[in-house]
Amino acid sequence: MMQKILLLTATFFNIGKSKYAPGTMGTLATIPLWYLLSQLGSFTYMAITLLLIPVGVAAAQAYVTYSNTHDAQEIVIDEVVGYLITMVWLPLTWQSAVIGFVVFRFLDILKPPPIRNLDRKVKGGFGVMIDDIAAGIIGSVIMQLLYTQTNWLGVQITTLTAG
Repeated sequence: MMQKILLLTATFFNIGKSKYAPGTMGTLATIPLWYLLSQLGSFTYMAITLLLIPVGVAAAQAYVTYSNTHDAQEIVIDEVVGYLITMVWLPLTWQSAVIGFVVFRFLDILKPPPIRNLDRKVKGGFGVMIDDIAAGIIGSVIMQLLYTQTNWLGVQITTLTAG
């Protein structure tokens, strides 16, 4: 039973089994989760994202063992965590979602150093996760610079109350 849960988690509920660009599909499927977690406040967002790291490592390791393949394309929990890290402390706008998606996927696909080094040298479930965590951290720095230095991420819409 636990094995099935870990395999489902690794594939983000089978989204990673998409025939077309599973990593991209996994990242796209994370956007509603980002929206939901953003509604819960920064502390809860961060706590859940941090909790997903060891869960992702365990799930990725289970899938590596199950498939006997390092970083099988079906594993997308790493994209989920990487995108959530990229999106921390950003305004809840469509611009943030789109630009964050592009920034994270760019880093995840091209794997510039040091991401490439982590991807090549670290094995197992942690190895599957670490390059996307690094891409998420670098993506977050880029997004924070965009947020604080430009107006590219739009303005978060707030609710006005009569009073």
